[in-house]
Amino acid sequence: MSSPFKLWDGVVRRLEADIPIFTLDAWVRPLIAEKNDSGLRLVCPTPFHRDRVRERFHGRIAEYAAAEAGHTLEIEFVVAEATAPTEPVRALTAAKPTATPAPRNGRKTNPPRAAQRTFPYTFDSFVVGPCNALAREASVAVARGAQESLRLLYLKSDTGLGKTHLARAIVSESRSDGQRNALYSSAEAFTNDFMQSIRSKQMDRFKQRYRESCDLLVIEDVPFLSSKKATQLELFHTLTHLLDSGGCVVLTGNCLPREIPGIDPRLSSQMTAGLVAELENPNARVRRKILRSKAARGGVRLPEDCLDLLVERLRGNVRDLEGVLIQLVSTASLLKRRIDLDLTEAALRKVSDPAIQAHHLEPRHVIEVVAAFFRTNAATLASRSRRRDVLVPRQLAMYLCRRFTDASVSDIAHCFGRQHTSVANAEKVIAREILERAPLRYQVEALTERLDSLERETQRSI
Repeated sequence: MSSPFKLWDGVVRRLEADIPIFTLDAWVRPLIAEKNDSGLRLVCPTPFHRDRVRERFHGRIAEYAAAEAGHTLEIEFVVAEATAPTEPVRALTAAKPTATPAPRNGRKTNPPRAAQRTFPYTFDSFVVGPCNALAREASVAVARGAQESLRLLYLKSDTGLGKTHLARAIVSESRSDGQRNALYSSAEAFTNDFMQSIRSKQMDRFKQRYRESCDLLVIEDVPFLSSKKATQLELFHTLTHLLDSGGCVVLTGNCLPREIPGIDPRLSSQMTAGLVAELENPNARVRRKILRSKAARGGVRLPEDCLDLLVERLRGNVRDLEGVLIQLVSTASLLKRRIDLDLTEAALRKVSDPAIQAHHLEPRHVIEVVAAFFRTNAATLASRSRRRDVLVPRQLAMYLCRRFTDASVSDIAHCFGRQHTSVANAEKVIAREILERAPLRYQVEALTERLDSLERETQRSI
């Protein structure tokens, strides 16, 4: 049999045309292929994952593996805990993922398991909005060599907002068109390789790998190098060599270069000399697009009321959105239930982080935003008027106070000079009418975007 990595890549490519992308990413791509005596062994992350894949995809995997190999293969599913530990992520740094690394100390080494993984990240699957548009366009330009002056890009964001997606999409697209020899690494892997090369007195091999053999270097999590002076100096010289020779560099981190503790001033200056692009938390409109996109790729239809609830309650990062969506879809499938509000609420309780729900706004902030949106003022919203042009904004303000503040119902009611029953009634009315009246739903989304932005500004000032 040919390399299990190459064979498995072929099987995955065939499955891409056969099952939804969301399903492929959730169930197939986490599998790790190994060769066994009689065929192909697939290592699954958990027993549940193993049973699920074996039940749903065993037949197609066996069919496509036979087509790739030219003869029938036995497919074995095992759980990762029952096997030797996998190599660290640095295995992904290989310029040719399926190649066997050169032996060290004269001993033969096995191909790192992670090397068989393909990059499932593409620019097409990246949902774009105001929070990430610059980072996405810059990444596309680097991958395609579309802008000669853009040769150093630093992607900055908190965890789970898409910088790794873009970094791997750059590598994937660069490799697919064959115009560049792209090398993907983490800062930790770069450090480990550097220290191992020093100990084994093989710095020439290290420099060949990171300077001579690639013309596009992608290194993630640069803040890992904090206070590692020797490694920082080596990275500085590596970047200098690549940039001077016409290559490109992409770096990622969760803070700006100048904010990395213990960073060498020369390296910090070098990183900020390129384009620094930040990715921020998605606003309500982008969260809706992300959820719709990921659900559609899995062949899943999210009812509008469930989608509204997810958009409203999840104000964290993209990973949070994916986590709840996977929980919701998997639960519905296992229980053979339709996706509804009860199931969505259950998924939110199981997956969402309580810290994400903590708010920094007060009712007065929400009232001011709503009043400005409807070109009125807080006094009018608190008046006794029952005119619709006052009543609806008042109810919306009450509804959004419940969503964007930690104030009690009584405290919110006090801001409007009313009893707590008025707030409870407004919350029910708006929640119902959001489902029935599209114009009101759009108003809620627009107000949510403004409040999201205000909350981010408030968090920064704390």
